[in-house]
Amino acid sequence: MLKSESGKSGRGTRGVLALTVSNLLVKAAGLLFKIPMNYAVGDAGMGYYNAAYSVYALLYTLTTAGIPVALSVMIAEQRARNSPIGAEQTYRRALLLMLSAGGAGCALMWAGASPLASLIRSPGSSPAIRAAAPALLFICLSGAARGWFQGCGNMTPTAVSQLAEAFGKLVCGIGGALYAVRRGLPTPVTAAYAAAGLSAGSFLGMAYLLTARRMGRGKGIPDASSGPVPLGQTFRDLGQIALPVTLSASVMSLSSAMDTLSVQRILRSLGATAEEAAARFGNYTSLAVPMFNLPPALVYPFAYALVPAAASALASGRRDEAAERIRDAMGTAAFIGIPCACGLAALADPILCLLFRETSAHAAAPLLTVLAPASFLVCLTAVTNAGLQASGGQRLTVASMAAGAAVKWASGELLLVRFGILGAPLSTLAGYLAVTGLNLAFLRKRTGASLPADRLRRYLLGGVACAWAAVRIDRLLIPVLGPRTAVLCGILAAVPVYGLVLLAAGEFIGKDLSLLRIPVRRARGIGIKRKGIGS
Repeated sequence: MLKSESGKSGRGTRGVLALTVSNLLVKAAGLLFKIPMNYAVGDAGMGYYNAAYSVYALLYTLTTAGIPVALSVMIAEQRARNSPIGAEQTYRRALLLMLSAGGAGCALMWAGASPLASLIRSPGSSPAIRAAAPALLFICLSGAARGWFQGCGNMTPTAVSQLAEAFGKLVCGIGGALYAVRRGLPTPVTAAYAAAGLSAGSFLGMAYLLTARRMGRGKGIPDASSGPVPLGQTFRDLGQIALPVTLSASVMSLSSAMDTLSVQRILRSLGATAEEAAARFGNYTSLAVPMFNLPPALVYPFAYALVPAAASALASGRRDEAAERIRDAMGTAAFIGIPCACGLAALADPILCLLFRETSAHAAAPLLTVLAPASFLVCLTAVTNAGLQASGGQRLTVASMAAGAAVKWASGELLLVRFGILGAPLSTLAGYLAVTGLNLAFLRKRTGASLPADRLRRYLLGGVACAWAAVRIDRLLIPVLGPRTAVLCGILAAVPVYGLVLLAAGEFIGKDLSLLRIPVRRARGIGIKRKGIGS
């Protein structure tokens, strides 16, 4: 048993590491995609492409946000009950459901491309919407396979499939766009060739996942079986978990859409022209927001791993172990998120100047400084949402996300009038403060898990110290090495400073690094407690 436990722990840790690296590479591929694409298709072509992508992204959220999470929880529970037949049946039924949802979404995008393009006031985007339609079908099938692997505690296939998707999008999208430009095709058609990269990448990811699932079917599932699961129970359980998760994700998607409309409306009411309002908001969303989203990308893999790991412990009645896993995951979010947030806030201007034009970077830097603390809150939100989902509190995540969206909207209406575009990041910060506070309260009540305050203080001290050191080194080296090299040196120097401060705070750094492990152990015992671990 000890050997088995060790093997599974190692596999879980390697999978989380692979998923973390994959997320970073996918983000890098996204940046590499935008630069040549803008050159190839121009601003108008990118407008058509982004319009089509907004339709795809909304349908993607509605069709894939909940079922893969629900499936990972249910597979983990079936494993805890020693039921390989039940796990296999659950996967096949979820796959059928995802096939139906993906097929319907694909048909809607393909047949309704023109009405959808008119609805979003971008008639020229209809060819791109049609080109991206197959991606929705492929990504839905991928979602079912990812739910299976994550339920088995294996994150590596998800990581590989994400890289395959990013590679296909990058190569096929850019290649298709350049081919269309070379042939002199109209701009809307060129944008469609670029959007076809979404479909190509999604197909590659799906093909890999389904092949890996077929080759490894049944591996890692206990030998004993408790028999099949009734069809009605499978769909009922999927709905109970997936629907709240989908609603939670949709709430934030709708909030972002409302934010887009309200920001530009208020800026125009303050005297800005339509072009000026669009430029300010575009500067915020194109420069500050992508950097704000980088730290959470490092934490999402741990949140993905937490759901099946905690659900497996709950299914076996091990309440204390589940609470410990959730606390450790929150510690991981703080360990990663706090220094990243401090660094982004302190080095906003030089970091943005490193990547973008100086005039745009200078305008976006104050926005990123204000937005940076919210990136840590997003890290905590990812983990606390995962903990609530694993403990049967999916409806609570909907409540907290809805409350956060309401706070974001209400505060935005007030702050935008008072501070202009700076009100946008301030309202985002207020919204995620509300979400995080509610999630922590819900988690404490359901599981007894609370934010590790002692770790939080140490990480905050280390984050402030490493940010201060990075700023000092950056300013010291600018006359010698130039601004770009100086900021890189400052960032690199911040890492050992962070570790040294943790050591000086009286805690061995190895204990902190051990938080980066969320091993998925073999579940023991029986008895599923879907209604929460306190029930």
